[in-house]
Amino acid sequence: MKIVLAPDKFKNALNGIAFCDAVAAGIREVIPHCDIIKLPLADGGDGTIEVINFYLKGHFVAATVSNPFFESIKASYLYAETSQTAFIEMAEASGVKLLQPDALDCKKATTLGTGELIIDAVKKGAKTIILGIGGSATNDCGIGMASALGYRFLDKNNNDVKPIGANLSCITSIDTSHVNSKLKAVNFKIACDVSNPLYGNNGAAYVYAKQKGANAEAIALLDRGLRDFAQVIAAKFGVNPQLVAGAGAAGGMGIASKVFLNGTLEKGIDLIKDIAQFDLNLSDTDWIITGEGKLDNQTFSGKTIQGVVTSAKAKHIKVAAFCGAIDLEGHEPKAFGIHYTDAVMNYAKHLDDAMKNSTVYVKEMAKQFAKTHLI
Repeated sequence: MKIVLAPDKFKNALNGIAFCDAVAAGIREVIPHCDIIKLPLADGGDGTIEVINFYLKGHFVAATVSNPFFESIKASYLYAETSQTAFIEMAEASGVKLLQPDALDCKKATTLGTGELIIDAVKKGAKTIILGIGGSATNDCGIGMASALGYRFLDKNNNDVKPIGANLSCITSIDTSHVNSKLKAVNFKIACDVSNPLYGNNGAAYVYAKQKGANAEAIALLDRGLRDFAQVIAAKFGVNPQLVAGAGAAGGMGIASKVFLNGTLEKGIDLIKDIAQFDLNLSDTDWIITGEGKLDNQTFSGKTIQGVVTSAKAKHIKVAAFCGAIDLEGHEPKAFGIHYTDAVMNYAKHLDDAMKNSTVYVKEMAKQFAKTHLI
């Protein structure tokens, strides 16, 4: 009997690694010698960095970089020397979380600090850089990041343009003659879970800039800047940004990652599965046990469990889902490809009890599952 454990976190209650430990303990109380493989997953959101480190076994590196308003801060990223792989979250240097809500102003914000983290990782020897582009406070189409890498953005008078969103329309040319030569030897993988185009009603500015402090006038300015800069990108790189799915992610960091880093945009869950060598570990598996805080219709729009089910279906493996709560009708999980479900809320007295004692209840779920489906 071989069981693969492949959960996401239960937000604010249980991380994926702790879930694996609890489920393994529960199963082994019933079947002591069961073959259990722990492959915690994530979809690129909160908690992704600890899951990636489960596989990379790296350490955190701190660097002094620029925050969204060019102020010096300490930011960190994960680096594993053995595989020469770095995981950088742009939110650490260029994120909303760094600013007070009333200070948000994405038209004046820059991704410079994210580029500085990239350069630091390259200097450390990174040959693969995984870049998570969620949680940004910016809408500069990645020109701040690119400036740190040596790209120059010039106006009609050949003067350097300050790399902020408000200045995108001022750029008439891109000088690549001073780009850091070491970047060519780095493989960039970009965790990107949105498919928004760069500009327009569904683009970076109109969909996301309001939550980053932009009013209606600023949104129109930013969208116009993205349109204008898209023409400069097309002329320089031969790429039509508006045809690239995800170009508008993180204020234009989607297209920036493609043209300035030569990166590939991938769904977060697919990227983590690749790091975990997930599909390779599924041979001769009888069940995959996955889980997340809440099983609902959102689960199947690119989140971890959908990624698990996709792999399981391809190899005809049954899937069990242990969750905090389930908000689906009785037949729906089976229709999605889940053969067994259970929830912490089936055991807990109330929500507070569920949050505090999720480890205990997940272990109990595993014991019940083992008794009914594994013996």
